[in-house]
Amino acid sequence: MGVPAIAFSDVDETLIDVKSMFRFLEFHLDRRGEPAGTYDRLVGELREAVRRGAPRAEINRRYYRLYAGEDARTLAASGRAWFAYEQETRPGGLFIPAVERSLAGHRAAGDTVVLVSGSFFACLDPVAAHVGADRAIGTRPLIRRGRLTGEVLFPLIGAAKGRVAHAAAAVLGADLADCTAYGDHISDLDLLAAVGHPVAVGDDPDLAAHADRAGWRRLPTGRTAAGI
Repeated sequence: MGVPAIAFSDVDETLIDVKSMFRFLEFHLDRRGEPAGTYDRLVGELREAVRRGAPRAEINRRYYRLYAGEDARTLAASGRAWFAYEQETRPGGLFIPAVERSLAGHRAAGDTVVLVSGSFFACLDPVAAHVGADRAIGTRPLIRRGRLTGEVLFPLIGAAKGRVAHAAAAVLGADLADCTAYGDHISDLDLLAAVGHPVAVGDDPDLAAHADRAGWRRLPTGRTAAGI
């Protein structure tokens, strides 16, 4: 019996049609009773860093500093509540149908499904449970005595996603030439290029142009959320 292939998938605006980190942050701040305007102020600071040209990995690090001192179990519970709220209140739920169906097909074929994202456990764990993913690998916040320090091991952004694919294939004994990956943004290029069956999701112009030149499969998103 052969080794099962792996289906890797980015999450935000690939598998779900929102940026989970920011939707969750807004939900969590409201849930813990923060004053109106707190979310806009914090995200405004991140937007300003983007405007000034800060790298995506640095924006990722700055985001997690917002959780310094937070209890990890409380965040996990908030993540489950956020996911349930989004599923109940968004018409059609969170998921991009074409990608959700594709991952269901991989599971039916016996493939291992691995989610790869710059997001973190509070957002990823309920998403992974919903789609039956075998594993969700995200940016890992440092936790001491049950609380987030505000720092991370490393942002799971860009080239790091490609390294995750190589590491997962080595651990599972899979041939990357037999594996599939889904991504929606040019920053997912290293993940997509690592596998034999890359799938470009959505209409990011840089990724779409690359996919068309390379003859990669493409899927629509139907996404509605804008990024920061």
